Amino acid sequence: MEIACPFPLYGEEFKRDPYPTYSLLRQAGPVHQVEFPSGVVGWLVTGYAAARSALADPRLGKNHSLGNDGWRRLAAIMPEPQHSTLQVHLLHQDPPRHTLMRRLALDALAPRRVEGMRAQFEKIAHELLDGAAGSGGMDLVQSFGIPFPFRVLSEVIGLPAEYQRRFDRAWCKVVQPVGPQDPRRSAYIGLLTGLERYISEVIAHKRENPDDDLLTSLVLANERGEITDAELSSSVFQLLVAGLEPVTNQISTAVIALLTHPEQFTLLRGDPSLLPQAVEELLRFDGAFELTTWRFFGETSRLYGTEIPAGDSVIVSLNAANRDPAQFRDPDMLDFTRSPNAHLSFGHGIHFCAGAVLARIELEIALGALIQRLPGLRLAVPEQELKWIQAVLGRGTESLPVAF
Repeated sequence: MEIACPFPLYGEEFKRDPYPTYSLLRQAGPVHQVEFPSGVVGWLVTGYAAARSALADPRLGKNHSLGNDGWRRLAAIMPEPQHSTLQVHLLHQDPPRHTLMRRLALDALAPRRVEGMRAQFEKIAHELLDGAAGSGGMDLVQSFGIPFPFRVLSEVIGLPAEYQRRFDRAWCKVVQPVGPQDPRRSAYIGLLTGLERYISEVIAHKRENPDDDLLTSLVLANERGEITDAELSSSVFQLLVAGLEPVTNQISTAVIALLTHPEQFTLLRGDPSLLPQAVEELLRFDGAFELTTWRFFGETSRLYGTEIPAGDSVIVSLNAANRDPAQFRDPDMLDFTRSPNAHLSFGHGIHFCAGAVLARIELEIALGALIQRLPGLRLAVPEQELKWIQAVLGRGTESLPVAF
């Protein structure tokens, strides 16, 4: 297979199984010029050592203001005014703003706190499966993969029941922005407008009805002048939308991996104590956060021998790093006994996922409940018929028909 320059990093075949492509690129070198669906040409980092180094490289900033005109003209990012009000959250901040905003999130997502809510999360999982257990089949994404992490997150951040009912699932699609020349742009802006209005109403409700929760903490930080109005709205956006889609997608990729590797599925069913270890391996094997968000050099710099112009986009392939044979023995094998397993699915460095502990607990509970409640769980369609989401950064399926 010839390596084009720039290499097209999109398409249905690529999204169905990107790993042969990542293997090819990884063998050819750590940095490659690639083209994204919007037409943006950027730089992809592959390989475990290179990825880990780039994720912690202080020269690479996350703030979109660092992007050059060429990137901004084509990048599939939110249009104004939403870009200025919804895209200044943790993922797009650099120190010192990042340091402050991360602390606010970590206080509410502390391991002891979320671990103490495990029983509530288990109750949610079993409630969702109560209605499905006798049906013999379901779309696992729609019936479980979407509502489970939403209800869990609502408990963690303090989203009132009234606003849980009013949340439109279609708003989650705004994390898959379309470029300025895409005919779907106007519909996309419509979703943004509705979501922005909803976030404003949630914030107003919390100002009038404070409680001991993360949403209230963010509102109070805004009132103290610690974070701006835009940072407050953007933080709520990140929690409600950007924090949901990856967990939904990871549930789907994990279940697909289980159902297509019957020997490992049998091993896990026979020994539930392997569940935490199995979750780590499923995260490594096929992570839902396939690529990181954009990074930029403030000035023209060299990265692993490649000169990268200032403001060009740099993206790290977490999934390519997690299948690097230089780091993992038999990386294309699913192995629930793998140890050590220092995967990069939650990132590395100062931008390591603030919700990693919560996500791990959610996956343990979700998979444990599915195995326990749905005996004979299996795909209801051939694996080749599954429709993979055509998102740049994320990996998951639109639906997942299963029988049991």
